[in-house]
Amino acid sequence: MTLPREILLDGYRRMRAIREFDDRMRREFEAGTVPGFIHLYIGQEAVAAGACIHLNDSDYIGSTHRGHGHCIAKGCDIGDMLLEIYCKQDGLCKGKGGSMHIADMEKGMLGANAIVGAAPPIAVGAALTARTLDNKGVAMSFIGDGASNQGTVFEALNLASILKLPMIFMYENNGYAEFTGTSYHLGGDIAGRAGAFDMPAEKVDGTDFFAVYEAVGKAVERGRAGEGPSAIEAIAPRWFGHYEGDPQAYRSKEELADLRNTSDPLLRFRERVLADGQLGADEMDAIDAEVRADIDDKVAVAKTAPKPPAEALYEDVYISY
Repeated sequence: MTLPREILLDGYRRMRAIREFDDRMRREFEAGTVPGFIHLYIGQEAVAAGACIHLNDSDYIGSTHRGHGHCIAKGCDIGDMLLEIYCKQDGLCKGKGGSMHIADMEKGMLGANAIVGAAPPIAVGAALTARTLDNKGVAMSFIGDGASNQGTVFEALNLASILKLPMIFMYENNGYAEFTGTSYHLGGDIAGRAGAFDMPAEKVDGTDFFAVYEAVGKAVERGRAGEGPSAIEAIAPRWFGHYEGDPQAYRSKEELADLRNTSDPLLRFRERVLADGQLGADEMDAIDAEVRADIDDKVAVAKTAPKPPAEALYEDVYISY
């Protein structure tokens, strides 16, 4: 697949921003500056970037507890994300959501969600809205391999199929449901099970930006054309633990070390576009430096930003129609 330069640069920038963001959050968490839990997306960058690059602000995504990458790939402002993670009053959710509950309706980000398997039914609702309004919009839900076993996901698959909704079920198989490997917890094949609901279901290498881009492009085109839902299982090993601080006693140090050499989405992207002469190393190096500087600046702002006032505790409890 040969893509236009602007797509390649955009895709690389999204992946680099996700990598640098979560690597910085990892270091900040270790230093004790970030409140609450964080769940790192490192190693899965090509999935979010290759998927969300096809979407507009008017399209919707439903996320997981591992949502930083989805937010960034969907276009959420990194500065506002940091304010939210640091629980500051000008964060995307006024500092009340933190890392695991970031949402940005202006960007079609329906929210990270700590409830396993909760996003697919929400995203199906957004897909039903798009079909009802006939606005050619699509909805996509990111689903972990562990969440693929949840009844809510099967209900969402069924509803999307029978109503022929513009919905993409984007499974991220990173090898582990929290601390349990897929060889133990997963009965059958994720893509195969989704395909049983009478929709196209494809399995791709989730560390290959081009493979994800191609598969999601077909699914989005199908949804916009009114042809119904699709499912994609992207296999992308998780580099870090379920949460930051997880000792990862369930897998070997050799496995963890090998991932950096064999399953790095950014390295694979760079090697391919350099070999094809599609982009230059200097172009990508410049993006690297720009992204790092931007994150440095915005982390500094977030750390010193004001916290919500005490009376804000009583706001946003109930919605007013």
